[in-house]
Amino acid sequence: MEYNFKEIEQKWQKSWSDNKVYKVEVDKSRPKYYVLDMFPYPSGAGLHVGHPLGYIASDIYSRYKRLNGFNVLHPMGYDAYGLPAEQYAIQTGQHPAVTTENNLNRYREQLDKIGFCYDWDREVKTCDPDYYHWTQWAFIQMFNHYYCNQAKQARPISELVEVFEKTGTEGLDLACSEELSFTADEWKAKTDKEQQAILLNYRLAYLADTMVNWCPALGTVLANDEVKEGLSVRGGHPVEQKVMRQWSLRVSAYAERLLDGLNNVDWSDSLKEIQRNWIGRSEGAEMTFKVKESDVEMEIFTTRADTVYGVTFMVLAPESELVDQLTTPEQRTAVDAYIQETKKRTERERMAEVKKVTGVFSGAYAINPLTNEEIPVWISDYVLAGYGTGAIMAVPAHDSRDFAFAKHFGLPIRQVVIPVGAEETDPMTWEDSIDSKEGTMVNSGIINGLDVQEAIAKTKEYIAEKGIGKVKVNYRLRDAIFSRQRYWGEPFPVYYKDDMPYMLDESKLPLTLPEIDKYLPTEQGEPPLGRAKNWTTEEGYPLELNTMPGFAGSSAYYLRYMDPKNDKALVGKEANEYWQDVDLYIGGTEHATGHLIYSRFWNKFLFDIGEVIKDEPYKKLINQGMIQGRSNFVYRIKGTNTFVSYNLRKEHDVQPIHVDVNIVRNDELDLDAFKKWSPDYANAEFILEDSKYICGWAVEKMSKSMYNVVNPDTIIEQYGADTLRLYEMFLGPLEQSKPWDTNGIDGVHKFLRKTWRLFYKDEAFAVSDEKATPDELKVLHRTIKKITEDVERFSFNTCVSAFMICVNELNDLKCNKREILEPLLALLAPFAPHMSEELWHALGNTTTVCDAKWPELNESYLVESSVTYPVSFNGKMRFKIDLPAEMSNADIEKAVMAHESAAKWLEGKSVRKVIIVPKKIINIVVG
Repeated sequence: MEYNFKEIEQKWQKSWSDNKVYKVEVDKSRPKYYVLDMFPYPSGAGLHVGHPLGYIASDIYSRYKRLNGFNVLHPMGYDAYGLPAEQYAIQTGQHPAVTTENNLNRYREQLDKIGFCYDWDREVKTCDPDYYHWTQWAFIQMFNHYYCNQAKQARPISELVEVFEKTGTEGLDLACSEELSFTADEWKAKTDKEQQAILLNYRLAYLADTMVNWCPALGTVLANDEVKEGLSVRGGHPVEQKVMRQWSLRVSAYAERLLDGLNNVDWSDSLKEIQRNWIGRSEGAEMTFKVKESDVEMEIFTTRADTVYGVTFMVLAPESELVDQLTTPEQRTAVDAYIQETKKRTERERMAEVKKVTGVFSGAYAINPLTNEEIPVWISDYVLAGYGTGAIMAVPAHDSRDFAFAKHFGLPIRQVVIPVGAEETDPMTWEDSIDSKEGTMVNSGIINGLDVQEAIAKTKEYIAEKGIGKVKVNYRLRDAIFSRQRYWGEPFPVYYKDDMPYMLDESKLPLTLPEIDKYLPTEQGEPPLGRAKNWTTEEGYPLELNTMPGFAGSSAYYLRYMDPKNDKALVGKEANEYWQDVDLYIGGTEHATGHLIYSRFWNKFLFDIGEVIKDEPYKKLINQGMIQGRSNFVYRIKGTNTFVSYNLRKEHDVQPIHVDVNIVRNDELDLDAFKKWSPDYANAEFILEDSKYICGWAVEKMSKSMYNVVNPDTIIEQYGADTLRLYEMFLGPLEQSKPWDTNGIDGVHKFLRKTWRLFYKDEAFAVSDEKATPDELKVLHRTIKKITEDVERFSFNTCVSAFMICVNELNDLKCNKREILEPLLALLAPFAPHMSEELWHALGNTTTVCDAKWPELNESYLVESSVTYPVSFNGKMRFKIDLPAEMSNADIEKAVMAHESAAKWLEGKSVRKVIIVPKKIINIVVG
């Protein structure tokens, strides 16, 4: 009986679905294990072979844990809102819901073909009102809470109102946009509108003026990762920095807890470091610099207050509100031109361009509070509005970007730290700034002669004592801008009364998207929801016109999977107490500073208000590498329609051209398919080598423009889903990027056929109930040991190699014993579930292989009973001898000397020494 993978895979995929083999419920009699894939956004192009890499890995581990007795939650759903569907709607007029549904169906079809063990009864879609009901609910909770720095948790805003009424702001330490101070009487004297404006200063979901990436052509705010080199990734339209009134989430309130939580999760050190750098904790001082001939004061944050004597200029971020206040009439034209230019670049791009020096003088001067020196105030895009106060004191002698700026614009450079073992020199002769972390202070007034650490401490003490500043901990982490001027997104549960925001009653949820005539901003520049008719509350109050960003729906989806049909809560208490958190999360590193930060924040907030029992959502996280494209090239002789094979190309003047990898096999071009591929090549001629056209190749990003996108459907059609699964794992370590290369896929497919032939001979099922031999048991248990250890280490590529070795050895032993083959199927089932299920039932089992038991290792079968010794004479190996493993050295020596092959090398010579390394080598020294 031949291995008919098409028939087998379709049969068992239907059976698993019909019998709900992967359906899972709370089962307190079994330990839980929750495996999660990062939420996919289904594009119209569908999956290519790079997309399933992480899904296959998580599927293998899910099946493995189930075989080990765990109750495994392994769900799947879709991040269904997004800009691509909206842009398609703008171009075609088709509702984004239709486009999205088509894409979802395409993804589901492809995922099903690969044979994943998803519980599809738990499927969620972010565009489903039953799902985003709970996103809207969470937003309302954030609006109705503030963050207490003393209690280190979110508290109801109603409590804060009570405190304001009794004692005002006295003694409070709260996360806020601006430090405010008022008494209880002053609070009570304010109007309701004034009070609501003050509360926005503290709410975790708040409305405020914020600098955003605004794309006029798309009519929406874009996230940093949607902008590259001043242009939108989608469409290549100009993007500018613009201040807009936006909803934000006060993620920064949780900065310290987000840092601390990294100590309690099993993530890679590199990923933790990325998050730590993004959160960016720094201890320092906030100081006040007065502006000459002005009432304006500049607040700056510095981690090195000791270097204030080395300040020779100040720098403002272009977005700082101080720019307009400080710019003199003489400098106005130059400053305005510079500001317009910087609006074209995102903060991320500005941070990355460390070698680019740009700036403009404001015309104003600040006063150094320690020296009373007048310092010029410049404006430059290397300073960011969101970090610290948006203004810096520049110490060019000891900061590389300040140094480059000073050199470029001819500004003074003053050394204030002499490194250990060095001498003071003229900074104007330096090639770059010098390190100031250790050394002795010079040119530094009250801290002259102190070492750096002493100077830092004394300066902090001095500025606090003199009222010049205060000691402070600062974070780079920004609050999350939460508004998008789009149609296709979650509506905000917000209405406006007297220009102030209020939340809808929870009984009104979900607030669903209305129908509109076009998916464009209104003629007045309002977001697309401005086109909706009667977009108001029942009382006639206008509803919010913005929608939530993509990350809104993906920030708590892991919780909804626990209890997806619950219409009373995001997740019920029983479900959350059982599933608790994600045991294994697999996804790409591109989400390290976006989704992972936001979802951890979201989870911590829900923990604070008692909705979930775990402070951290993801125990273990693995970032899978990228599968890169392996491009193929044909070589056209310039000026002709003749193509020359790879090894002959240097004999001609050729032009390399990307060719569709799907018409190339083992780098050999299918000539007929190539002629049909494009009308341009219908009459192509070829110069061949050995009657073949061999293509060139290169590893590049998988992209339609390079014709190197491989559709998994194509691979499944040719080789089957089990081959695809095994091959993706076989390509290399899970966490490394590697090129897709179909040249090796035949070997994996042959392995599966060879495995099949262990069970069938001459079309007949040929499994024997005879007892296994010691050699067969050794092969099996060596494989059990290897596969178990490697699965636990997520080393799936070495698992595939181990399976190949095992099957080859069993073939050599002509093994067809049930005692060996049945546990082998249980080992193989997570990797090749379709074939394993078919053979499992062929063995007479009536239940699914998914519920088999993971084979137990018996170490006694691995104990070697004999050892093959290489026997050397004067260091040269002459023959081998099999001896009992526990034989003594004396008996080994006797056996070797008596061996017939030894006589030849001993003839006429005397034995000087016999060296025996037990279970390894024997060396006889003769003379």
